[in-house]
This record gives sequence, C-alpha cells and structure tokens, in this order.
Amino acid sequence: MRKAYTLFASLLTFIFVVSSAVALPIFVRPFYYAHIDGLDLPDRTGYERSVIKEAYDEVMDYLVFGSPFGTGELRYSPKGEAHFEDCRRLFLLDFRAMGLSLGGLAVIYAVRKKIPRERGERLPVFWSAVIALSAVGILGLWGAISFDSLFVAFHKAVFPGKTNWIFDPKADRIINILPREFFMNCALLVGGIILAANIIFIVIDARSRKAGAENKQK
Repeated sequence: MRKAYTLFASLLTFIFVVSSAVALPIFVRPFYYAHIDGLDLPDRTGYERSVIKEAYDEVMDYLVFGSPFGTGELRYSPKGEAHFEDCRRLFLLDFRAMGLSLGGLAVIYAVRKKIPRERGERLPVFWSAVIALSAVGILGLWGAISFDSLFVAFHKAVFPGKTNWIFDPKADRIINILPREFFMNCALLVGGIILAANIIFIVIDARSRKAGAENKQK
C-alpha cells in the first residue's frame, strides 16, 4: 500500500510541477512583451510594437480561451492556422494535467496520515525530483549542444507526421515575431522553475529524514 502511495504521489507531483512550469510563460504575457523590446522585434521585423503585441495577444486568446483565431494585422495561411489548432490541443492537455494532478495531490494529502510511513523513508517529492532533475539534465545538455536539434525533435514528437509547424515567414508572418531566442528563453524559464522546485523538494526530504533520525535517537 505504501509503495503504491509513494509511486502515485511521486508521479502526480512530477506532472504538476512540469505542467505548471509549462503554463507559466503561457499565462504570464509580460514575459513575451519584455522580448518585444529586448530582442528589438520592431527593428528586426519592421512591424510596430502595437502590431506585434496585438498579433501575439490574438493568438494567445485563441490558444488559451478559444477566441476566434487571428494574428492581428499579420497575414496567416490555412496551414499556419492548422498548426495553432494543434498547439491549442497541447495547451489544453497541459492545463488539464495541471488541474487533475493538483486535485489528485489534494486527495493524497488528505489521506496521507492513514498510510503508515517507515522511519527514514524517502518522501514522494524526492522521487519526483529524481525523475524531473534527470529529465532537465538530459534535455538541458541536449539544448546546450544544439537547441535547434532539440527544437526539431520536440516538434516531431508532439506533432507526429506533420510539417505545418515549419512556417513560411511570408505566408505566416506571425513567425517573424516569435524568434528562436524567445522559444529558447521559454525553455530556460520552464527548466529553471522545474530545477528550483525540485531542489526545494530534495531539501524538504533531507530535513524530514534528519528529523526522523533525531526522533529515533530520543
């Protein structure tokens, strides 16, 4: 019973942390707005700042809230729109994973005292951290060696058999305001959040084990 609890709690914690980290740059639009000036997008694209912001907001309103699809004053193609339809499905999957894992963790938190715990036993958050930090380490190393390779592999994995994620800048001008550096910074933000959260989990586990050892000596 205890092993099943630990496995389930570890998995839910991992899913919640990752899905929450992914959701942050989606919901916090100022993160993108900072890139408009930070990456000199008006100069690089020839579009005014207001045009860039409007295009981004319309796309995100569609992806997050299901508003009618649009890219402001920027031209888009049916192929480009189809890709954002695929993205919306992924976004909704992430949001559902975040909500369901949080609900599952709430249930586990409520019943945890009914399941006996052995002295010195690792907390579920420790095992979640092991999985998460291993994944972040592998993907981080891959991204450091070749972010473009990681970017392509990611798209091939989540959009199997499709090529509509490869945009023509003339037909789908939205890609001009979503440069490589922005996606790289999104990846760094998500990875940083996951890293920070799981380091905290390891510290919590270490303190819990230390407290358990001290109580055993008394």
